[in-house]
Parts: sequence; C-alpha cells; structure tokens
Amino acid sequence: MPLQCPMPQFDFDVITLGHGSGGLLTHRLLQSGVFDLFKNEILNQQHDGAYLLLNGKTAFSTDSYVISPIFFPGGNIGDVAINGTVNDLAMCGAAAKYLSLSFILEEGLSMNEFWEVLVSIKNAAEKAGITIVTGDTKVVEKGKGDKIFINTSGIGTLHPKANIHHQNIEAGDVIVISGNIATHGIAIMSIRKGLEFETNIVSDTNNLNHTVLSLIDRFGIDIKFLRDPTRGGVASVLNEVAELCQLGFYLDQKLLPIHEQVEGACEMLGLDPLYVANEGIFLAIVKKEIAEDFLNVLKKDRNGTNAAIIGEVTQEHAGKVIMKSRIGGKRIVNYLPGEQLPRIC
Repeated sequence: MPLQCPMPQFDFDVITLGHGSGGLLTHRLLQSGVFDLFKNEILNQQHDGAYLLLNGKTAFSTDSYVISPIFFPGGNIGDVAINGTVNDLAMCGAAAKYLSLSFILEEGLSMNEFWEVLVSIKNAAEKAGITIVTGDTKVVEKGKGDKIFINTSGIGTLHPKANIHHQNIEAGDVIVISGNIATHGIAIMSIRKGLEFETNIVSDTNNLNHTVLSLIDRFGIDIKFLRDPTRGGVASVLNEVAELCQLGFYLDQKLLPIHEQVEGACEMLGLDPLYVANEGIFLAIVKKEIAEDFLNVLKKDRNGTNAAIIGEVTQEHAGKVIMKSRIGGKRIVNYLPGEQLPRIC
C-alpha cells in the first residue's frame, strides 16, 4: 500500500529562485520537506556526505532522469529515478543499499507536484529496500529546465554467487526477457502533447532487485549476463552486448512478449517496439541447460509473469543481432540511428 504523506505548509505555492539560494527558503524546503520525509540515522546527520559501512565487493551506479511529462500513467519521474538506479545495481548482481538523491528544480514548479514526486520517491525506496543518505537541491530560472530533473547514485553489495559479465557469454546460451516490451515508452507517449491516443496502458516502472537476487541465489554463475533495456530498448542493449562479446544474437519475433495495445500503438506511431524504452523488465543471457528452469521460476515471480525465451547466442554473424520475422524472413536489427521520440526516460 503506497504511503500517504500529507504535504507540509510551505512558504510559497511554487518553487522560487530563493529556494535554491542556500538561505532561509532552502533551509525550510529541506527541513520540512526532504529531510523530514526521508529521515533516517545517516541522513539526519545533514553532513556534506555520508559515512557508510559495506561488507564485501561493492557495485556503484549513477543515472540522471529527464522525463516529459513528469507524471504519466503508472508513475512519475520520482519512482522511475529510484527504480532505475536500483535496477542498474541489480543488473550487476548487487543488492541496493544506499542512494544519493539530487534535484534540479525549475522556477515555477508547483509545491504540490514536487511533494507528489517526493512521496513517490519515498514509496519506491522503501519498496526496494534502499536508504537515501545524501543529496543536493538546485533551482534554475524558468525556461532553463523542464520542471524537475533528478540524479541518483546508488551503492550495493554484490551477491556472492553473482558473476555478471559479457565475457561469460558463449554460443548456445539462451536469451530470456522478463516481461512485455515497450510498455513504459508507450505509456508516456499516450499523454504527450500532440500524440495523445486512447489506451489503458500504464508504465512498467518497478524495482527488479528482489526478483533478480532470488534468481542469482538459485542459479548463480549460470546466469551469464543481465541488463535492463531502458532508453534505446531491447535492440540497443543486444547490439551493445553482441559487439562486446563478438557473438551473434538470434531472435524470433513471434516469441517477443508485447501487450496488444502497445503493439497497436507502435504500429499507429510508426515505431519499432524493439527500440522503445522500458523501465520494469530485464534481459538475461543464461546457460542453455538451465534456461527452461530459469524461465519457469521467473514466471512465478510478480515481475516475470510474461517472461519468455526470445532467442539464442550463435557463432554466426559475430557482433550482429538477427531477427526472424513472423512470416519467416530474417533481418538485421541495428542500433537506433537517432531518437524515435525525445525524452522518454
């Protein structure tokens, strides 16, 4: 159940340049908003940084989030910012522990919108089990931002059975995807000005860390590689990895899981769903011998009900991604040459 947090009484209804001055307004914004909402033993020190204690090998990741519009069906920029960094750590095989959180706010952003984003951040962090320990807030003049930009950096401890690396991939390995593709991008496009169309699709933004760590706990080093196909979609990730390991990736279009409404929207907009952004699925390359068992276990998880085996790794077409179409033809799936549409995630 999402946490309901009543908004405190702020001095202004909107963000002003004074809130970024470092003076009284900044102090009141942070004290009555950020620090009070996210309070914990480390953040309460209100230091310039955070003192952390980690045991074992550590993973570190950072990302910035610029989404337009900042609210969309199924979420907003706040939960995407938390889930994105938590998931990046999970793709390394790490349990997310600590997070830094920084805002760039545009003058004129309403306090109601800012508070809604903050509450979503708190909910997402608690769901993922990560603690916000440090951060920063800046304000830019109206017209020099787009309401709110967020940067997060995360630290986590590596699972002792994890060995996630493209160098582990071999011919014969199997490619698995954890859920329907292109959902997040279409959810945002459905409400973007000039592109609005009728759909009940909601973003797939979600934390994947608990799912991934339980899979690593069971299958260990037989999970060769993990990656979440966010900006650039499935095609971009597979091209990057094929190039790195100099092996071929062979996909079957008929096996790709996609919601009927998402597929229809992609056709209407002239988009290839392989290149549309996702926020709540991951790609796994696993040893052939465990592929079916891996898939069956994943499909029992709330984050894997639509999981599917979509292809395999081959010695042929080194560095390329090849897809068999529904009618039996084959084509090369290249990198996206430019942006399909700007600012999806």
